[in-house]
Amino acid sequence: VQLVESGGGLVQPGGSLRLSCAASGIFFSIYVMGWYRQPPGKQRELVAHITRSGSTNYADSVKGRFTISRDNAKNTVYLQMNSLKPEDTAVYYCNAQLSTAREYWGQGTQVTVSS
Repeated sequence: VQLVESGGGLVQPGGSLRLSCAASGIFFSIYVMGWYRQPPGKQRELVAHITRSGSTNYADSVKGRFTISRDNAKNTVYLQMNSLKPEDTAVYYCNAQLSTAREYWGQGTQVTVSS
């Protein structure tokens, strides 16, 4: 199983980034896919997740600014991040979960919001 994130980088406050996570080795369409982040010196936290039916859930801190989506034909989940703030700086991780015994993580991609 591989989850490979891409799209991170350095962006100014107010800017946008789009993260992608390409999955392989799983039956992608039946997994709940999520994005988590770990700010410097803090614990990992949920950013957003999307179910196999397309229902979404967001952390309060990103509602209205971030959008999670999935393309089952491409085995890929996306996170569109707009109006970025310095407090969004973190390592962003892709997560795939079917059950407690079937949960996988990507290696993470750094997002830095700074002027």
